[in-house]
Amino acid sequence: MAGKILSSYSPFAVFSKDDVLPVLDGRGLRIDERTPEECRPAFLKTGTISQATGSAYAEFGNTKVLVGVYGPRETNRTSVDVGRLVCDVKVATFATPVRGKYGQSKDDREYGVMLHRSLIGAVDVHAFPGLTVDVFALILQSGGADIAVVTTCASMALAHARVPMHDLVAATCVSYVDKELLLDPSTEEERQEDGALYLAAMSGKNEVTHFTMKGEWSQERTAEAVGMCMDGCIKLSELVDSLLKEQTDV
Repeated sequence: MAGKILSSYSPFAVFSKDDVLPVLDGRGLRIDERTPEECRPAFLKTGTISQATGSAYAEFGNTKVLVGVYGPRETNRTSVDVGRLVCDVKVATFATPVRGKYGQSKDDREYGVMLHRSLIGAVDVHAFPGLTVDVFALILQSGGADIAVVTTCASMALAHARVPMHDLVAATCVSYVDKELLLDPSTEEERQEDGALYLAAMSGKNEVTHFTMKGEWSQERTAEAVGMCMDGCIKLSELVDSLLKEQTDV
């Protein structure tokens, strides 16, 4: 498990908080009618890139992501003892209205590092020594919790490509907004957050593969947010596993 403090997980962090929206209404529901611990409606599909070894497309609310996996294949930079996993994440120029301020290579690289750290523990690199697996992710629309959606979609694409894995990886985010913890935040919720937590896990093994957070968190609130993320990862893993069985013979 790895940890790091980041400035923000949202490309909309450059927006001001002047237009503050109520976090929860009188019924305890968010602006999109979800409970605080509820993920957005999700749509996932495999086989979306015909030229790739494996691929997947994901929609979580307004967040839309496409992932292609290529390999295992030979490259000059691969160790002869173990395989190599390469992760590349790009944000489409039309994904966010602030692309000119946000979408520089530095941010793409940061997402790529987070994706690699989230997946590497789940990929059996000893099963393809001397070969490389490339994961290319494109954020088509930024709608909140982007890197979590990328990670879950990439895991599904790896499974579709039949890359040897110890377990599926699912990822979720929690935003800390006005003393409330909100699982799988939307862009509007991320704009108001005082803190954020990202967690990727192999739910079948009850093992966290990567963990990052920003802001100031009490020990109690951190534990609560981690629990929300783990519950979300379990549900997502079950969904991905079910869809893989329906859409492929993995």
